[in-house]
Amino acid sequence: MPFFLGIDLGTSYFKAGVFDGQGKLMGLGRCFVRKEAGAGRLCELDVPVFFDTLSSCIREALQKADVRDTEIKAVSYSSQANSFVLLDKYDAYLTPIILWPDQRVEELPVSVQTLIDSPDFNENTGIGVKPGSQSLIAKVEWYKLKRPDIWKKVRRIMSISDYLTFILTGCRISDYSTSSMTGLFNISGQKWWDKALMILNMDKGCLSSPACTGSLVGRITGKGAELTGLAKGTPFVLGGLDHHMVAVSAGFPDTECISESTGTVLACVSYEKGLKYRAGLNVAPGLSDDFYFNLAFDTNGALPLEWYQRNYSPESSVIELLALAENVAVGSDGLIAQPCANMFGGLNGFDNRTANHSRAHFVRAILESTALSLVKLVKTVDPMESVQIIIPSGGGARSHLWMQIKADMLNKTFSVPECSELACQGAAMTSFIGSSELQDISGVIDEWRMFKKTIAPDPDNVEKYKDWRNRNCNFKKYR
Repeated sequence: MPFFLGIDLGTSYFKAGVFDGQGKLMGLGRCFVRKEAGAGRLCELDVPVFFDTLSSCIREALQKADVRDTEIKAVSYSSQANSFVLLDKYDAYLTPIILWPDQRVEELPVSVQTLIDSPDFNENTGIGVKPGSQSLIAKVEWYKLKRPDIWKKVRRIMSISDYLTFILTGCRISDYSTSSMTGLFNISGQKWWDKALMILNMDKGCLSSPACTGSLVGRITGKGAELTGLAKGTPFVLGGLDHHMVAVSAGFPDTECISESTGTVLACVSYEKGLKYRAGLNVAPGLSDDFYFNLAFDTNGALPLEWYQRNYSPESSVIELLALAENVAVGSDGLIAQPCANMFGGLNGFDNRTANHSRAHFVRAILESTALSLVKLVKTVDPMESVQIIIPSGGGARSHLWMQIKADMLNKTFSVPECSELACQGAAMTSFIGSSELQDISGVIDEWRMFKKTIAPDPDNVEKYKDWRNRNCNFKKYR
């Protein structure tokens, strides 16, 4: 029986999933990513630690699946945006992997500001949310200005997934999906944007050659096998951005559903024929000609809930707090959590607080806050509000209450996948499709897409939430 491996290069954890040819998860490896914080604003991953973590993850997945490395028929990945490494002329790494949460850039360099202020920036890059200080281009410019000793040796700039591809196969290839988030990629032409490179004084030769997600790159080399524990000669297929891979697992290119992920950030993805630019929307080429991923995201994800549990109810688990919140009515008895309530200091991110509000009220208010932010994101990716099915993933998909609140507030049905590791599954599905060179992938999608339950909106709560939103002017901060 053939097996396929999907690697999820997450920020907090690396995961590897072994799937059979019908999309069933046979074994999962999960390893914490040991990052370096440096002076407190840095977020780096040493390259040896990167490969040690990855190989441990893959080894665990193979052991749990009781599958030999030679039984893996293809490999692909789910990646993070704006994480990168700098290499010298010998392809030796000059830096650790600089991860996207890194905050070393305090003020956007003039060159980056000039680029993103260009009137044709959005229509060329498809980026409707302008890159900030955590972007790849801002940190590359930081190295130019602050570390000229390193920069003068730089010959290659590789995203974390570019580097994985290069080390495993020897090929300098970058997937369209991850490339689309750099601010350097021309969406319609599917190539690096010459104007951006000129403004940033960047040599195109520093960048890997762009190619479509799902492309068969090559086979794992002896070096790649040694570093990962995979078998030499295993086909390697280009993956893509984590949110896009989640969407693939959810059933894209089905255009009748939307994927949402509630994790470190809140993200929403739709799939659409034709290239369209909208504010607040990041667009990337899809799996076939003239189809595109539409991504909208918000920082009001799961962090406020984790923050509240850690600071105000450490004796209880998040699961226990969610159980308490089930007994609180719609609207949390007047308590309102502002977006990212954890950033306000103390409990100042909660409006209308009274002595009668319990832990359960604060938890439910946070869930309602995230759901309200999701309403905005869904409207961004689906302005005509024609899609009625939402596919959830991330930590938020483990809570029935949270999904029910979202279903009620959106008045849409949530279909919960059987597999809880959609990024791994999407990457494995991509490896299956890419290595098989299938012309019609609809059959694979239908076979791999499995749901365990459906959460329909409660009509009474739908009306209550409509009234709740109309009565509260504080929701302007969500719009």
